[in-house]
Amino acid sequence: MPRILIADDDEQIRRLIRRILEPHGHEVEEAADGREAMRLSGEPRPDVLIIDLIMPEKEGLETIREIREDCPDAKIIAISGGGMAPSEAYLHLAERLGANVCLPKPFGPARLVEAVNELLEVSPA
Repeated sequence: MPRILIADDDEQIRRLIRRILEPHGHEVEEAADGREAMRLSGEPRPDVLIIDLIMPEKEGLETIREIREDCPDAKIIAISGGGMAPSEAYLHLAERLGANVCLPKPFGPARLVEAVNELLEVSPA
């Protein structure tokens, strides 16, 4: 069962992503910030990490950079609804730091499942 780690400071977003992915056979873990995500991303490593870019404590861009340093082949989906700048600016930086897929919030359930399956190299049902 693929293990997915969601790092987002918004509990409702984490719950929503969990409800989207669990019916597709994924084990989902949650982190409220980048610091917790780093703690949970150790062994065994998640198959996919979904990381919000704007979070307290340790934000998503720093988290992505550290994960890339620790595990160059990690599969990362960056998500953002923006902040002081439009979400596209943050997502562009995330891509430059090594995010495999970047999704602006809001995104649809089908797009999220498609992105996870793409990274896991799973064919659509």
